Amino acid sequence: MSDDEVRQLLREIRDVQREQLAEYRRVTERSLELQQRAVARQEQFGRLYRRITAVTGVVIVLCWCCSPSP
Repeated sequence: MSDDEVRQLLREIRDVQREQLAEYRRVTERSLELQQRAVARQEQFGRLYRRITAVTGVVIVLCWCCSPSP
């Protein structure tokens, strides 16, 4: 193999590695974005669950307090 062929092969290897690194970064950034969205959605559902639980508790207490005694 000539020096020029070796240089060309090394350039091709370098270019492929750069492309792979760029793709890895893109996939990693997308994965992080999806994880952040999932965490935010879990926090929203947690707040909603707490609100529903509190309202349900108040309704139960009101129904119990306002029901006629036997």
